[in-house]
Amino acid sequence: MRSKALLAVFVLALLAMITAVATRSSAPASAGLVERLVAPGPLSGAHQSFAAQCTTCHTPLKGVESQTCLSCHVMTDFGDKQSTQFHAKAKECTSCHVEHEGDQGIVRMNHQALLDPKVWRQGQSSTPVSPHGLGPEAALNCASCHSIRDPHLGVFGADCASCHTTNSWQIANYRHPSVNSTQCSQCHKAPPSHYMGHFGMVSQRAAGEKARVEQCYACHTTDSWNNIRRRGWYDHH
Repeated sequence: MRSKALLAVFVLALLAMITAVATRSSAPASAGLVERLVAPGPLSGAHQSFAAQCTTCHTPLKGVESQTCLSCHVMTDFGDKQSTQFHAKAKECTSCHVEHEGDQGIVRMNHQALLDPKVWRQGQSSTPVSPHGLGPEAALNCASCHSIRDPHLGVFGADCASCHTTNSWQIANYRHPSVNSTQCSQCHKAPPSHYMGHFGMVSQRAAGEKARVEQCYACHTTDSWNNIRRRGWYDHH
Protein backbone atom coordinates (compact mmCIF):
# COMPACT_ATOMS: atom_id res chain seq x y z
CA MET A 1 0.00 0.00 0.00
CA ARG A 2 2.82 2.37 0.86
CA SER A 3 4.46 1.87 -2.52
CA LYS A 4 1.18 2.64 -4.27
CA ALA A 5 0.76 5.81 -2.23
CA LEU A 6 4.28 6.93 -3.06
CA LEU A 7 3.67 6.21 -6.74
CA ALA A 8 0.48 8.27 -6.66
CA VAL A 9 2.31 11.19 -5.02
CA PHE A 10 5.08 10.94 -7.62
CA VAL A 11 2.59 10.92 -10.50
CA LEU A 12 0.75 13.96 -9.13
CA ALA A 13 4.02 15.83 -8.64
CA LEU A 14 5.14 14.94 -12.14
CA LEU A 15 1.83 16.09 -13.62
CA ALA A 16 2.13 19.39 -11.77
CA MET A 17 5.63 19.87 -13.18
CA ILE A 18 4.48 18.94 -16.68
CA THR A 19 1.64 21.44 -16.53
CA ALA A 20 3.95 24.22 -15.33
CA VAL A 21 6.54 23.55 -18.01
CA ALA A 22 3.99 23.01 -20.78
CA THR A 23 2.65 26.53 -20.40
CA ARG A 24 5.78 27.57 -22.27
CA SER A 25 5.92 26.84 -26.02
CA SER A 26 9.03 24.72 -25.44
CA ALA A 27 11.73 24.15 -22.89
CA PRO A 28 14.73 26.48 -23.37
CA ALA A 29 18.15 25.05 -24.15
CA SER A 30 19.29 25.90 -20.60
CA ALA A 31 16.43 23.93 -19.02
CA GLY A 32 17.12 20.93 -16.86
CA LEU A 33 16.83 17.31 -18.01
CA VAL A 34 13.38 16.79 -16.49
CA GLU A 35 12.02 19.95 -18.12
CA ARG A 36 13.32 18.88 -21.53
CA LEU A 37 11.74 15.45 -21.06
CA VAL A 38 8.28 16.77 -20.22
CA ALA A 39 8.38 19.60 -22.78
CA PRO A 40 10.79 18.40 -25.49
CA GLY A 41 9.68 20.95 -28.07
CA PRO A 42 6.88 23.19 -29.38
CA LEU A 43 3.44 21.81 -30.14
CA SER A 44 1.99 22.01 -33.64
CA GLY A 45 -0.31 24.91 -34.36
CA ALA A 46 -3.34 22.62 -34.31
CA HIS A 47 -2.63 21.55 -30.70
CA GLN A 48 -1.43 24.84 -29.22
CA SER A 49 -4.65 25.23 -27.24
CA PHE A 50 -3.67 22.13 -25.22
CA ALA A 51 -0.24 23.47 -24.20
CA ALA A 52 -1.15 23.63 -20.51
CA GLN A 53 -3.39 20.54 -20.56
CA CYS A 54 -0.98 17.64 -20.96
CA THR A 55 -3.46 15.00 -19.81
CA THR A 56 -5.70 15.88 -22.76
CA CYS A 57 -3.32 13.80 -24.87
CA HIS A 58 -1.03 11.99 -22.43
CA THR A 59 -2.16 9.20 -20.13
CA PRO A 60 -0.01 9.02 -16.95
CA LEU A 61 2.49 6.13 -17.05
CA LYS A 62 1.32 5.17 -20.56
CA GLY A 63 1.96 8.13 -22.83
CA VAL A 64 -0.17 9.00 -25.84
CA GLU A 65 -2.84 6.40 -26.63
CA SER A 66 -4.62 6.19 -29.96
CA GLN A 67 -8.07 6.15 -28.37
CA THR A 68 -7.27 9.57 -26.89
CA CYS A 69 -6.47 10.93 -30.35
CA LEU A 70 -9.67 9.41 -31.71
CA SER A 71 -11.76 11.08 -29.02
CA CYS A 72 -11.19 14.32 -30.98
CA HIS A 73 -10.64 12.98 -34.48
CA VAL A 74 -13.14 10.12 -34.66
CA MET A 75 -15.57 12.28 -36.63
CA THR A 76 -12.92 13.22 -39.22
CA ASP A 77 -14.28 12.51 -42.68
CA PHE A 78 -11.57 10.99 -44.84
CA GLY A 79 -14.13 10.64 -47.63
CA ASP A 80 -13.21 9.07 -50.94
CA LYS A 81 -9.92 10.92 -51.36
CA GLN A 82 -7.46 8.21 -52.28
CA SER A 83 -4.52 9.73 -50.43
CA THR A 84 -6.35 9.90 -47.06
CA GLN A 85 -9.08 7.25 -47.01
CA PHE A 86 -6.70 4.56 -45.71
CA HIS A 87 -6.68 6.38 -42.33
CA ALA A 88 -10.05 4.80 -41.58
CA LYS A 89 -8.20 1.50 -41.00
CA ALA A 90 -5.50 2.96 -38.74
CA LYS A 91 -5.32 1.96 -35.07
CA GLU A 92 -2.03 3.65 -34.09
CA CYS A 93 -1.67 7.38 -34.78
CA THR A 94 1.82 8.09 -33.44
CA SER A 95 3.57 6.02 -36.11
CA CYS A 96 3.21 8.96 -38.49
CA HIS A 97 1.97 11.88 -36.35
CA VAL A 98 4.62 13.07 -33.88
CA GLU A 99 4.09 16.01 -31.54
CA HIS A 100 6.51 18.46 -29.88
CA GLU A 101 8.33 19.06 -33.17
CA GLY A 102 6.23 21.99 -34.32
CA ASP A 103 4.25 21.73 -37.53
CA GLN A 104 6.96 19.78 -39.32
CA GLY A 105 6.53 16.72 -37.11
CA ILE A 106 2.76 16.38 -36.92
CA VAL A 107 2.53 14.98 -40.44
CA ARG A 108 5.39 12.61 -41.21
CA MET A 109 5.00 10.01 -43.93
CA ASN A 110 6.37 6.74 -42.57
CA HIS A 111 6.12 4.19 -45.38
CA GLN A 112 7.51 1.46 -43.15
CA ALA A 113 4.50 1.89 -40.85
CA LEU A 114 2.21 1.02 -43.77
CA LEU A 115 3.55 -2.53 -43.53
CA ASP A 116 3.20 -2.90 -39.76
CA PRO A 117 0.11 -4.98 -38.77
CA LYS A 118 0.14 -3.32 -35.33
CA VAL A 119 -0.73 -0.01 -36.98
CA TRP A 120 -3.80 -1.26 -38.86
CA ARG A 121 -7.12 -2.80 -37.94
CA GLN A 122 -7.80 -6.33 -39.16
CA GLY A 123 -8.71 -6.29 -42.82
CA GLN A 124 -6.18 -3.67 -43.87
CA SER A 125 -4.75 -4.88 -47.16
CA SER A 126 -0.98 -4.68 -47.03
CA THR A 127 1.83 -6.92 -48.12
CA PRO A 128 4.28 -8.14 -45.43
CA VAL A 129 7.81 -6.80 -45.49
CA SER A 130 9.89 -8.48 -48.18
CA PRO A 131 12.13 -11.24 -46.73
CA HIS A 132 14.74 -10.62 -49.44
CA GLY A 133 16.28 -7.49 -47.99
CA LEU A 134 14.86 -5.27 -50.71
CA GLY A 135 13.56 -2.65 -48.30
CA PRO A 136 9.96 -1.49 -47.69
CA GLU A 137 9.52 -0.13 -51.23
CA ALA A 138 9.52 -3.63 -52.71
CA ALA A 139 6.63 -4.69 -50.45
CA LEU A 140 4.40 -1.61 -50.79
CA ASN A 141 1.47 -1.39 -53.16
CA CYS A 142 2.24 2.20 -54.21
CA ALA A 143 -0.56 2.37 -56.78
CA SER A 144 -3.19 1.78 -54.08
CA CYS A 145 -2.52 5.35 -52.88
CA HIS A 146 -0.96 7.05 -55.90
CA SER A 147 -2.75 5.77 -59.01
CA ILE A 148 -5.07 8.78 -59.31
CA ARG A 149 -2.07 11.12 -59.40
CA ASP A 150 0.01 8.87 -61.64
CA PRO A 151 1.76 11.20 -64.10
CA HIS A 152 2.52 8.19 -66.29
CA LEU A 153 -1.20 7.58 -66.84
CA GLY A 154 -0.75 3.84 -66.32
CA VAL A 155 1.73 3.48 -69.19
CA PHE A 156 4.49 2.20 -66.90
CA GLY A 157 2.24 -0.15 -64.95
CA ALA A 158 1.79 -0.28 -61.18
CA ASP A 159 5.29 -1.35 -60.06
CA CYS A 160 6.39 2.12 -58.90
CA ALA A 161 9.25 0.69 -56.80
CA SER A 162 11.01 -0.53 -59.94
CA CYS A 163 12.03 3.09 -60.56
CA HIS A 164 11.15 5.19 -57.51
CA THR A 165 11.98 5.04 -53.81
CA THR A 166 10.07 6.36 -50.81
CA ASN A 167 12.85 8.87 -50.12
CA SER A 168 12.71 10.58 -53.51
CA TRP A 169 10.63 10.31 -56.66
CA GLN A 170 13.61 11.43 -58.72
CA ILE A 171 15.41 8.71 -60.64
CA ALA A 172 19.19 8.88 -60.38
CA ASN A 173 20.99 9.42 -63.70
CA TYR A 174 17.69 9.57 -65.64
CA ARG A 175 17.92 11.55 -68.85
CA HIS A 176 14.99 12.34 -71.09
CA PRO A 177 15.34 10.97 -74.65
CA SER A 178 16.65 13.36 -77.28
CA VAL A 179 14.53 16.30 -78.39
CA ASN A 180 14.62 14.67 -81.82
CA SER A 181 13.07 11.43 -80.59
CA THR A 182 9.93 10.38 -82.46
CA GLN A 183 8.71 7.84 -79.90
CA CYS A 184 6.95 10.24 -77.50
CA SER A 185 3.61 8.41 -77.64
CA GLN A 186 5.21 5.32 -76.07
CA CYS A 187 5.20 7.19 -72.75
CA HIS A 188 2.94 10.21 -73.25
CA LYS A 189 -0.80 10.18 -73.87
CA ALA A 190 -2.46 13.12 -75.56
CA PRO A 191 -5.15 15.06 -73.63
CA PRO A 192 -8.84 14.56 -74.57
CA SER A 193 -8.86 17.83 -76.56
CA HIS A 194 -6.50 16.26 -79.10
CA TYR A 195 -9.18 13.73 -80.01
CA MET A 196 -11.86 16.34 -80.66
CA GLY A 197 -12.42 19.05 -83.26
CA HIS A 198 -10.27 21.35 -81.12
CA PHE A 199 -7.14 19.58 -82.36
CA GLY A 200 -7.75 20.34 -86.04
CA MET A 201 -8.95 23.89 -85.42
CA VAL A 202 -6.27 25.01 -82.95
CA SER A 203 -3.44 22.58 -82.25
CA GLN A 204 -2.60 21.68 -85.85
CA ARG A 205 -2.65 25.35 -86.82
CA ALA A 206 -0.31 26.18 -83.95
CA ALA A 207 2.05 23.52 -85.26
CA GLY A 208 1.89 24.89 -88.77
CA GLU A 209 1.40 21.45 -90.31
CA LYS A 210 -1.10 18.59 -90.37
CA ALA A 211 0.44 16.45 -87.65
CA ARG A 212 -1.33 13.37 -86.30
CA VAL A 213 -2.12 13.09 -82.60
CA GLU A 214 0.51 10.41 -82.01
CA GLN A 215 3.20 12.60 -83.60
CA CYS A 216 3.87 14.58 -80.41
CA TYR A 217 7.34 15.59 -81.64
CA ALA A 218 5.83 17.54 -84.55
CA CYS A 219 4.62 20.21 -82.12
CA HIS A 220 6.19 19.67 -78.72
CA THR A 221 9.72 19.82 -77.36
CA THR A 222 11.13 17.98 -74.35
CA ASP A 223 11.87 21.04 -72.21
CA SER A 224 8.17 21.99 -71.95
CA TRP A 225 4.91 20.87 -73.53
CA ASN A 226 4.06 24.54 -74.05
CA ASN A 227 7.20 25.19 -76.07
CA ILE A 228 5.83 24.61 -79.57
CA ARG A 229 8.23 24.17 -82.47
CA ARG A 230 8.48 27.25 -84.72
CA ARG A 231 6.04 29.08 -82.46
CA GLY A 232 7.78 29.34 -79.10
CA TRP A 233 5.80 29.51 -75.86
CA TYR A 234 2.12 28.71 -76.53
CA ASP A 235 0.10 28.69 -73.33
CA HIS A 236 -3.34 27.72 -74.63
CA HIS A 237 -4.24 24.42 -72.94
